Amino acid sequence: MTDETTPAADSAPSTPSRPAAGQPRPEDVRTEEVEPLHVPMLRIIEAGLAAWVVALLVTLVVPALHEGERSWWPWTCVAGFLLGVLGWAYVRRGRGNARGAA
Repeated sequence: MTDETTPAADSAPSTPSRPAAGQPRPEDVRTEEVEPLHVPMLRIIEAGLAAWVVALLVTLVVPALHEGERSWWPWTCVAGFLLGVLGWAYVRRGRGNARGAA
């Protein structure tokens, strides 16, 4: 019976793997600087704003979505739109980490 916490006596100690013949060693490999991807943040925010407007229109057109216990749904859409406008203005001005996002 062997104890599971200790290695078996017949197992050999592990040796670090060596690169195959002709392969460069890890310290010989030169890494290139990775450039960040350009993400069109203003377009993404504008798509979100459009989605909030569509959601607001749907909740106002369908009476079951803004009556009774769901009377707060249109206000959620309005709040999402207004917060999106603030985010759009923040990114548009280019403050903080959003610099150069436009």
